[in-house]
Amino acid sequence: MLSRSYTFSTMTGLYYEEFEVGQTIEHEKRRTVSESDNQQFCDMTMNQQPLHLDAEFASETQFGERLVNGLYTMSLAVGLSIPDTTDGTIVANLSYDDVSHPNPVFHGDTLRAQTTVLDKRETSDGDRGVVTMHVEVFNQDDDLVCEFERTALSLKKAHADVA
Repeated sequence: MLSRSYTFSTMTGLYYEEFEVGQTIEHEKRRTVSESDNQQFCDMTMNQQPLHLDAEFASETQFGERLVNGLYTMSLAVGLSIPDTTDGTIVANLSYDDVSHPNPVFHGDTLRAQTTVLDKRETSDGDRGVVTMHVEVFNQDDDLVCEFERTALSLKKAHADVA
């Protein structure tokens, strides 16, 4: 059986009690999306949409070039947000809802994310809490390129397994 222990110096996420409804967290980490990132993500997920992979096909669309896979954009946003929200303090992701991609992402775009806490409630046993967050993703021009709600089951400090 594998066991996990976390050192407080490596955990950066927030416990349930530390989330505040209305709080907005600007995530400092950014990522420039490469053609390789998009290609690898499409390969791993077996997504062969030519709009993401075929430069000739994409040149004939309204975008004029290939788009980055929207699920990659969303996944990257989750990754950018984890250190400041749920790193080491999460029990489980419960849902991703209301996903939208209002603007395209292209190879070479640099993305950043911000998270706003929408709601929180204790579980019925009082040992944990459910936190709902609104995540927004912006490109280097501050255009909104993706947004969604993420709901996570979070540890409470008093019930964290301290090793």
